[in-house]
Amino acid sequence: MISIPHKAKQFGVFIIKLLIVIGAFYFIYDKLTSDKSLNWEKFWELANEKFTSSVVFGLLLMSFANRFFEILKWKNLVSTIHTISVGEATKQVLGALAAGIFTPNGIGEYAGKALYFNKNQTKKVVFLNLICNGIQMILTIVFGTIGLFILGYWQWGFIIIGLSIFFFLFSILSKKITIKGYSIEKLMNKINEIPKHVHNRNNLLALCRYLTFSHQYYFLFLVFGVDLPYATMMATIAVVYFLASSLPSFQFLDFAVKGSVAVFFFGKLGVNDWIVVFVATLMWFLNVVLPVVMGCYYVLKYKPKWN
Repeated sequence: MISIPHKAKQFGVFIIKLLIVIGAFYFIYDKLTSDKSLNWEKFWELANEKFTSSVVFGLLLMSFANRFFEILKWKNLVSTIHTISVGEATKQVLGALAAGIFTPNGIGEYAGKALYFNKNQTKKVVFLNLICNGIQMILTIVFGTIGLFILGYWQWGFIIIGLSIFFFLFSILSKKITIKGYSIEKLMNKINEIPKHVHNRNNLLALCRYLTFSHQYYFLFLVFGVDLPYATMMATIAVVYFLASSLPSFQFLDFAVKGSVAVFFFGKLGVNDWIVVFVATLMWFLNVVLPVVMGCYYVLKYKPKWN
């Protein structure tokens, strides 16, 4: 086996980190400047009118809380391997977010987080990240299905429930079927190995995170002057997040996917398309762009584990 000199490894890692950071900033800039549906003159006029210092502070506080709950979730789950600080969890979550911006549905985050651990812990870290994201997806499905019923999309709601029951029964009947050494039974055993208190804390933090970003979405619509019943607004937001999360997407296209789904559902409620597009873009900027920018700092500071 050819041995690569340490200096060459360092240079290679530096180039990769630099490409990730440059690529992240390029995609962010490109999406903000090339989207023809965004009338920036109209946006800045409304922003100067509506976005007081207290509104901006509130939005930033909710963005901080949204990502902080995710950081606490990761810190909680990693405690099954070893204890890490909030600062270390922040570095791993934001660094992985920046590294995963180019990958479908943030798959790159799995590899990004694994890089902060020894190679013999890779499978465990990927599994914990699956648990971390899995509970968030389950909540999105549950609230999204409730939202479908509230909005009167009964058929869609029953289809989701029917599919959920089908997959649940299928998982029970096929739990012993093994594919390349993996089975549903083994997966369930692995999940049960995690202490109950870790699961409970993970579930609570995931719920807090969901309520935070969904109400941030609601708050933005209020800022833009949308006056609809609370239940209708929250149900529509839940449906938008559910359906948008079900579609294959890249982090840097997140606002476009959620925006297009949001335009369809909020359009039926009489909300102007440009308001929906701006709200979706602001949510993307506050909850993806800002954390990715901070994550780029951790990417540049990353020191690989060579063992």
